[in-house]
Amino acid sequence: MYFWYEEMRSIMELNDFFWENKYKTNKIGWDLGEVSPPLKAYFDQLKNKDTKILIPGGGNSYEAEYLFKNGFKNVFVVDISKIPLENLKKRVPSFPENQLIHANFFDLHVSFDLVIEQTFFCAINPDLRPKYASKINELLNNNGKLVGLLFDAKLNEDHPPFGGNKAEYLEYFQPYFKNIQMESCYNSFHNRKGIELFVKITNM
Repeated sequence: MYFWYEEMRSIMELNDFFWENKYKTNKIGWDLGEVSPPLKAYFDQLKNKDTKILIPGGGNSYEAEYLFKNGFKNVFVVDISKIPLENLKKRVPSFPENQLIHANFFDLHVSFDLVIEQTFFCAINPDLRPKYASKINELLNNNGKLVGLLFDAKLNEDHPPFGGNKAEYLEYFQPYFKNIQMESCYNSFHNRKGIELFVKITNM
């Protein structure tokens, strides 16, 4: 009875129990198994290796692995589940332990130069999206950026991934940011072609 209750509660709240169970049962269809092509292309043109980077809800975080192995040593991953953080550490033993944060993204109180969005926004309860935009604004340093991918499709209504569209997303970010770019992604992973927006948002 207790397990059933926890499972039902986790589905409603999308809490740590929900995500731990996803990894344990290998129900991680969002996991590409490699760095997302649009983000790889973006990373490859970054010059400042000292940039302080956060990947929220990073999951197995191939993006963090790619950045770290390419000289970006100031990369932080936060996830509500321990399992993907442990997976990243196994793949990259030299990744600093203190940069793998087992916590709720909304509980962070550290500032960053760059936040990378990759399937976290679509995984949280849609009711939290205004709070997400506010939290990103809080976490970014002056001239900081949010860069990443958002789904440009309806998707699911009762479980993640949750979709949306550009008009909806603008409503969340416009109260906090002056420069918002959202364009159809031309180099998506093959099973996401035509349903992604590449996003660059700054508070400049």
